[in-house]
Amino acid sequence: MREESSNMKINEYLPLRDIVFQTLRKAILNGELEPGERLMETQLGEKLGVSRTPIREAIRKLELEGLVIMVPRKGAQVAQFTGKDIQDVLEVRASLEALAAKLACKHMDERSFLKLQLIIAEYEYAAKEDDIEVMIQKDIEFHDTIAEASRNEKLVQLYNNMREQVQRYRITYLKNTEESSAVIAEHNAMLEALKNRDSELASQLATKHIETQCSSIMKFIQSKK
Repeated sequence: MREESSNMKINEYLPLRDIVFQTLRKAILNGELEPGERLMETQLGEKLGVSRTPIREAIRKLELEGLVIMVPRKGAQVAQFTGKDIQDVLEVRASLEALAAKLACKHMDERSFLKLQLIIAEYEYAAKEDDIEVMIQKDIEFHDTIAEASRNEKLVQLYNNMREQVQRYRITYLKNTEESSAVIAEHNAMLEALKNRDSELASQLATKHIETQCSSIMKFIQSKK
């Protein structure tokens, strides 16, 4: 965990064990605690201003969620991505994104198109500034806008249920700023298909967009071996 870039903060209005658990969980999902990083109870306790006991309890709960693993003679560490994990999650996401784009073609209006254009512009500006946090937020907003435009409550519910699993992979992908031009081009292509009410093309582009992310993340994992 990089000291200078740490944003972990304690929420003062929850029981201590829940505070520590949620703080560490968020840090893992947001990529602040990176895959393979060791979780040192003493260090984390000092950082969060708590004893080792709630840290230990939080680590146990994180292990049950699959976000932390226990390594013999090394202790707790953030669970690594596996190729199978990524493929499973992104295959489901690709199907949801394709269906959302197809349905959104029927319902999106000029206001929705302008919203997507603004999001793309804000993403592009953030990419030029290497502002990863804003890039991630704008990517979320882009896909959320299309999902909501599907007007299918069950689809949106499934989409939201996957949000946290997708977040770890999204951050890994978008941290590679070399991919930002591809993301912008793909978002613009999807927007044009939506404007033209071309549901089949919009669906195909949405699928390809997620497949590109999957390929990029898999390459990242291979490079770390």
